[in-house]
Amino acid sequence: MTRFGVMKHLRILEAAGLVTTRKAGREKRHYLNPVPIRLIHDRWVSKYTAPMAAALVELKSALEADAVSADNVQVYQIVIRTTPERLWQALTDSSFSRRYPFYMNVESTFAPGAPIRFVDDTGRAAVDGTILESDPPRRLVYTWVIHYDAKYTHETSRVTWQIEPRGDTLCQLTLTHDVTNAPLTAPHVTGGWPFILSGIKTLLETGEPLVITH
Repeated sequence: MTRFGVMKHLRILEAAGLVTTRKAGREKRHYLNPVPIRLIHDRWVSKYTAPMAAALVELKSALEADAVSADNVQVYQIVIRTTPERLWQALTDSSFSRRYPFYMNVESTFAPGAPIRFVDDTGRAAVDGTILESDPPRRLVYTWVIHYDAKYTHETSRVTWQIEPRGDTLCQLTLTHDVTNAPLTAPHVTGGWPFILSGIKTLLETGEPLVITH
């Protein structure tokens, strides 16, 4: 395939929301965006077939784990019918965050250098970090350290939320998780972020939490 043919196909995939991009110097890097696929799955895959499909996917991943390495940067993107201010609130206010997966209270002043904690129902910080950038209602960056499983606690990664208005009624939410220095964290969080973004979209557009059936 020619270079121009590749560019044409990538533009189609990007327009459909199935591929998202990130500029790194003179490079334009492309990433698969699994969130729209997750939304289709939630709508069409029944609760009876989902466990069997998940088992086959997990078997494939386990058998191919040695051959395929995790990406150093994970990028997820979704379009939500809401305002930037309300979307920022969904990311920073516990009255929202405890209503979408994985149902945590978020604790922080959101000032640069301040700590951030994601606290479960027992009062334990399941994840914590430090605020690196805070520009409401556009951009939020913090470090990410998992504490609910001891094998991840020595790894620090970085999470970036980017909010971009799309007209008067829509916002594009882009999540970038840089796991360059977190090889164990990388595959562990891959399956969780699509649930979180789908949960945010469902909550803001319907007022009801996302129902996970499996």
